[in-house]
Amino acid sequence: MKRVLSVVLVLLISAVVFAQSGKKPIIGISSTWGEGSSASAPLTYVESVIRAGGVPVVLPISHDPDILSRMLDGIDGLIMTGGEDIDPLKWFGEEPIPGQGQIVPERDSFDIALIRMAVERDLPLLGICRGHQLLNVAFGGTLYQDIPSQVKGSLVKHRQQAPRYYGTHTINIEKGSLLHKQIGLEKVAVNSYHHQAVKDIAPGFKVTARSADGIIEAIEKIGSKRVFGVQFHPEGFTASNIDTFLGIFEYLVKEAGK
Repeated sequence: MKRVLSVVLVLLISAVVFAQSGKKPIIGISSTWGEGSSASAPLTYVESVIRAGGVPVVLPISHDPDILSRMLDGIDGLIMTGGEDIDPLKWFGEEPIPGQGQIVPERDSFDIALIRMAVERDLPLLGICRGHQLLNVAFGGTLYQDIPSQVKGSLVKHRQQAPRYYGTHTINIEKGSLLHKQIGLEKVAVNSYHHQAVKDIAPGFKVTARSADGIIEAIEKIGSKRVFGVQFHPEGFTASNIDTFLGIFEYLVKEAGK
């Protein structure tokens, strides 16, 4: 792991030099755990950052505060990616229900520490799916552990069986919210690959989009224009050259360049 971190720090330094020469902001992308043997992120995130004019760098998991701090020193913005379920007992004090899925404790700890440190530094931060949920949990919010068994009357399919660039259900977006300004729409079809969702919104955050069954689809930090999350996967569209949600990444990169 030390060797992996050394390589990443070299890459970060190289990215800084490249970005400064080309005046392109560096966007950190959170990674998977890989059972301690690898660190990776889907290329859809990487390609979306590039399309938006940023320089993507994948950040490996570490529990060393100094390493975390140095990672954040080397980036201008941050994307928290999708993935596994979040441990409900440790992070919001609920016993796990039968519908709870796979959890990765190492990733939970790293991701939440990274989010808190990034927000403290006022770095632009975009949470996607799991990242959106973690943003809420990191600041005191809770989750539905399993929508089908906990949300009565939900008739929306939140785990689609369709390509990642294809929207299968609609969301309604608050006019004037960051998401509304980024994509210019108040209603749009999104892709959906989750069974957990934001339940009680964290203090200091507000809901800016919901699906037809009331599930929270976007949040943003009150009083900030730099911290926001979406439940769907805009990178699935953007990496496929569908521009509906490109504005989300362009906004992040623009803020990271300030």
